[in-house]
Amino acid sequence: MNILAFCVVFLPLISFFFAGIIGEKLGDRFSQWVTCSFMGLSMIFAVFLFFKMGFQRETLLIFLFNWIHVEFLEVSWGLQIDSLSLVMMGVVTCVSFTVHVYSIGYMRGDPGIPRFMSYLSLFTFFMLVLVTAPNLLQMFFGWEGVGLCSYLLIGYWYDREAANAAAIKAFLVNRMGDIGFVLGILTVFIIFGTVDFGAIFEFVEEHQNDTFVFLSMPFHSLTLITILLFIGAMGKSAQIGLHTWLPDAMEGPTPVSALIHAATMVTAGVFMVVRMSPLLEYAPLAREFITMVGAATALMAATIACVQNDIKRIIAYSTCSQLGYMFMAVGLSGYSASMFHLTTHAFFKALLFLGAGSVIHAMSDEQNIQKMGGIWKFIPVTYIIMWIGSLALAGIPFFAGFYSKDIILEINWVSQLSIGKVAFVFGLAAAILTAFYSWRLILLTFHGKSRADEAVMSHIHESPLVMLFPLFVLAIGSIFSGYLLYDLFVGEKSLFWGPAIFVLPKDNVLHAAHHVNGWIHWSPTLAASLGMALAYILYHFMKTWPERLSTYFKRVYVFLLKKWYFDEVYDRLFVNPSLKLGKLLWEEGDKEIIDGLGPNGFASLSLAGGRLLCALQTGYVYHYAFAMIIGLVLMISWYYWLY
Repeated sequence: MNILAFCVVFLPLISFFFAGIIGEKLGDRFSQWVTCSFMGLSMIFAVFLFFKMGFQRETLLIFLFNWIHVEFLEVSWGLQIDSLSLVMMGVVTCVSFTVHVYSIGYMRGDPGIPRFMSYLSLFTFFMLVLVTAPNLLQMFFGWEGVGLCSYLLIGYWYDREAANAAAIKAFLVNRMGDIGFVLGILTVFIIFGTVDFGAIFEFVEEHQNDTFVFLSMPFHSLTLITILLFIGAMGKSAQIGLHTWLPDAMEGPTPVSALIHAATMVTAGVFMVVRMSPLLEYAPLAREFITMVGAATALMAATIACVQNDIKRIIAYSTCSQLGYMFMAVGLSGYSASMFHLTTHAFFKALLFLGAGSVIHAMSDEQNIQKMGGIWKFIPVTYIIMWIGSLALAGIPFFAGFYSKDIILEINWVSQLSIGKVAFVFGLAAAILTAFYSWRLILLTFHGKSRADEAVMSHIHESPLVMLFPLFVLAIGSIFSGYLLYDLFVGEKSLFWGPAIFVLPKDNVLHAAHHVNGWIHWSPTLAASLGMALAYILYHFMKTWPERLSTYFKRVYVFLLKKWYFDEVYDRLFVNPSLKLGKLLWEEGDKEIIDGLGPNGFASLSLAGGRLLCALQTGYVYHYAFAMIIGLVLMISWYYWLY
């Protein structure tokens, strides 16, 4: 088992070196085959480990080597294999493998294929390091690694200004959240004297009433730790306030959108918070804060998605909204429900992103759904795929999203926290909007009269099999994963998670969620049906109404179209002042003071001295004789004055 776990994590790293170092010499095909083959092996081993160890409810710790050893801190590098990491290993490798294969067709003709494939493999390696980390420092290594790779992948087309700006934005916004993560790790070390998960969780109960002085004020230590760590998760998982990087990241290639923004990097924050469940259980205020942020994000992102026209940005805001659902469940102690939705969401969201890529490929790189329409006859397979993904996303019985979204809303209803009912209302409203924008996308993209250019329509075609095969795999997961995993992950008598997830008996909401009233159980389905019906009415039967409504409610429409003005506010409060300060320091500080008094000042002084010396070199003998006499007089005067 140790060898298999090692192979799951390090095979993507080996393929990165093969593709990145010798891929340029051996060609595109070699890079594609080596990365896909190694990624396929990693997926097979991960699935085998899941079935071999996932039901044993035990934790396997694999020691690899000592990483940091100083007087007061000792950190080893290893692998922690339990039910939580096994689920993430299976999800990450499965989605990554399909994205690798899909990229063979999607990136055909691109001049940098070895570089692209190596980046995908390196990203997967860092993500696997993150989910198998036995301590916070190794997790942070993987955390920063996926951040680096996201920067490289989002800005892959570095000759595009928009891609460069999006990559920098993603990098900087995530660094804001990482400040909280780093402070959280430091606080953990101060309180517990270690960063190893096993040692931390063992002594949580002893420190449940500790206080810690932060910013000159006393705080409940576990509340402070969990909030700081959650701030890191807010950046990585694009929660409200730190979400602005996610839509702009769509400037990267579509396979990147599927890999980073569907099942891997954005879910790292959810995984990290779930991993810290033993701390969260003793920090109810932190859990209420997490629930509030998740509920607000779910509703905010859903409202914005309703008016966007870029097919990838709609799905990106959908990702942001669904991550809000996961954090709602985490805040209400529904950790297993959160992981369940993370798993099902990985399948149908990756399917939607890759399906959108198939549409873009067919439409000659057009992404505006207002310039599509009536194309379902030309790309019927992609059309069916997008239907499956949208049905799962909307939570229609009996697709994957129906099971996972349903249990989260039921947990919201039965939770004893005061924020639970509010989260239920927000989640139900977001469910209506989710179905609405999903069917708005379907209707405007595939149905009605074509609004595309004739040149585009003349070249429209179905994607090749190498792009469709990964869609078939993900479609199967989008249909069946919810039904197959429901009893295992969130069943009333499920013991699958074992010690990987800790819930206090008084906070065990999963049992009560299975006994809610009938109308609560079916409310997500009714909400989805209402959203679908509304989309059909507006975009199929009354096609002039959307424009009329956008004119009549112009301020609301512009508010949503401008994405709640988050970018504009941040530009005014942070970006523009920073640019002005930078310009001031450059022009007045660097050029005038540092360069003016430093290198440029000494250079000017040297030039002035040189000019003076040049003026003295006249070439007349009597000038030189006079200078010698003056020098002699000065030397004799100095001698008599001194002695």
